[in-house]
This record gives sequence, C-alpha cells and structure tokens, in this order.
Amino acid sequence: MFEPFPGNYIWNLGVNLALIGGGNHGEIDLACRPIREAAANGADAGTAQFFESWLRIADQLVRNAEKDLEQAREFSAAAKLFRACGYYLNAERLQARDYPPRWAAYRTGLDCFRRSIELGGDPVEFVEIPYGDSAYTALFVKAPAAGEGPAPCVVSCNGLDSMKENIYGNGFAQALARRGISTLLLDQPGTGEALRLRNLPGTHEAESWASPAVDYLVSRDDVDPSRIGMFGLSLGGYYAPRAAAFEPRFSLCAVMGANHGWGEMQKRRMQREGENPVPHYWDHVMWVFGQTSIEEFMAWAPKMSLNGVVERIKMPFLVTHGAGDRQIPLEYAHQSFDQAVNSTDKELRIFTEEDFEIEHCGADNGTVARDFIADWIAERFRTRTSA
Repeated sequence: MFEPFPGNYIWNLGVNLALIGGGNHGEIDLACRPIREAAANGADAGTAQFFESWLRIADQLVRNAEKDLEQAREFSAAAKLFRACGYYLNAERLQARDYPPRWAAYRTGLDCFRRSIELGGDPVEFVEIPYGDSAYTALFVKAPAAGEGPAPCVVSCNGLDSMKENIYGNGFAQALARRGISTLLLDQPGTGEALRLRNLPGTHEAESWASPAVDYLVSRDDVDPSRIGMFGLSLGGYYAPRAAAFEPRFSLCAVMGANHGWGEMQKRRMQREGENPVPHYWDHVMWVFGQTSIEEFMAWAPKMSLNGVVERIKMPFLVTHGAGDRQIPLEYAHQSFDQAVNSTDKELRIFTEEDFEIEHCGADNGTVARDFIADWIAERFRTRTSA
C-alpha cells in the first residue's frame, strides 16, 4: 500500500481509497504534504488538519470547474467536480460526529457528485428505496445491454464508513456494466445519507433494508427479477451474506473482505488489537448503530455474527479476502466459506502478493478483487435463463 504517512495506517488508507476512487496523484500529494508532521501525532489528533488540507484542494477544484462552465466545457467541469467530491468525502469520513464543519463538507461533496453525473451524462439514476416510515437513497447504474431487454442487477451495500459515491468511484458498477449487469448502489441505514441526513441507524438484520431494495428492482422493467445478486465490501462482508441468507430472491452473493464475526472483533479492538478503520472509532460505531453508550454497544455487538446464518445460503456464494488484511482477520474468510455448507456453488479466493493486492478490500490496488468479482458474477448470471 502507498504509505505517505509512515506509521499512520488510517491516513494512508484514506489516501489509497482516494486514489482508487479517481483522485489525482498530484492533487493528493498537495493535500498530504502540509500535514506530514501532523500525521506523526496519530490518526485522531490531526484529523482537523487533515480535513482542512484536503478541503483546500477540493475547494480549488470547484472553482476551477466553475471556470470550465463559463466556457461551456461541461465534461472538463464534470471531471473536476468528481474528484472534488472524492476529496470532500474522504476528509469528512475521518471526522468525529461532533465536528461541525464536516456537515457542510458532506453536503458539498454530494452536490459535486450530482453535478458531475449530470454534466458528464453518466448512466446513473438517483433513487429512493422505501424503508419503514422513511426511505434511503441509492444510485441505479444501468448497463448498456439493459436497452436490449431486462438485464441482471447487483445490489451493492457499503461497509462501516463507506458511501455509495465511494463505491461508484472505485469502478465496481462500471466493471459490471461492461459485462451487461446493472448495479444498485445503496446508502443503506447506518451509512452515507441514511445516517448523516436521515438519522437511520444500522441494524444487524440486513434483510430489513435489502428486501426493499429487491422490491424496487423487481418493479423495473429493465431488471431481470430472476438474476438479482447481492454484494458487500468490508462490513458489507457481514451485511451481504446476512441479506442473502434471509432474502430468497437473491440469486447469488459475493463479498470483498469477509466479516464473519464483526461483533467478536469489537472485543479484540477493545483490547487494542487490530486496526481501526476510522478515528474516534467507538463514538463512530455507537452513532452508526444507534447505541447510547459503549456498554450498550458492546452488549449489542454479538448480534453481528454470521454463525448460524451462512448455512442458510443456497445460491452461489463468493468469499474474497486479502492475505495481508490489517483490519479483518483472514480466519473470517475461512469461517464464512466453511460454514456455507448448503451453497450450490461456493468459492474462496485469497489475494496474495502475486496479485499485487493484499490489503483490506484491495486498498493497495483497487482493481484485482473488483474485476475478479465482476467476472465471477457475470459467469454465474450467464448460466441462468432470463425471466
């Protein structure tokens, strides 16, 4: 993994995710240079400086995009706004929830993303998925082949602190589209807009929000209801199998980064083992899952387990994991794979140094697991007859 901040895994992870999400190496270098000394103080201590440095670059990009628009250069403006969105959201995700400037940065990032999509003409629809008395937002990315008839579709969920814009930025939906598959990128409860703007906390019962996503897809005449898959990365390595186990309309399930025993992992983290994916970690997870105290959270966390769950999965099931994952232990990948005893077609793929991608969810490369998963999904959808 590219590590411009020696010893600061969290900031290095953020840099790599920004690069994978379409960031420019020169712009990112300019964001990192002024805060190298601050990085030595720890991920939590310097997050405000990280925030300000990245926003300085994002703000300038927005100004540059406006200059493009003054000359009717929509595609150039779209490209700049897309990168600005990535920088705003990368800065925002590292902040504590009580850090007021994060909210304006998040909204600005969303605005940049929408404007980028509209100016660039990308095949993306902004949709809402009913959820209880509320709704959560999603992006429907239509495959070109969908114009020829109903196409297969994959429901993609976030991890603990990722957002639908991040997943779009890393090219997963585009990789599927090239293979004739549409994608529904969710900001499910506990993530993205659902958490930040609608106060919808996460739940261990992933099917409670995944089933409404399937309801939405089967209502579309450009989606083949017999070929709807479920995908998740990072904490989505828990959510996706849980959703597939309890929602029989999914025809396959794939994960990037197994997360079989996330609840158990919290005990390890409490003992300061393993890496934290975000600063202010304990306050963050309490916020995500709507818990009011660390004691309440630790009592609730064991519900986040796939023991007794993956046995219910009968469809094709793919588990992928990086051999050098510093956040989630490799043993969880083996647990999910071994316990999926009723899957009709299961596969475990561990990425090694020969693949040039060993870190958590491919943070050190960003293409290998993505493309492997897209190929695996496409191959299995081809064996099913369109409805």
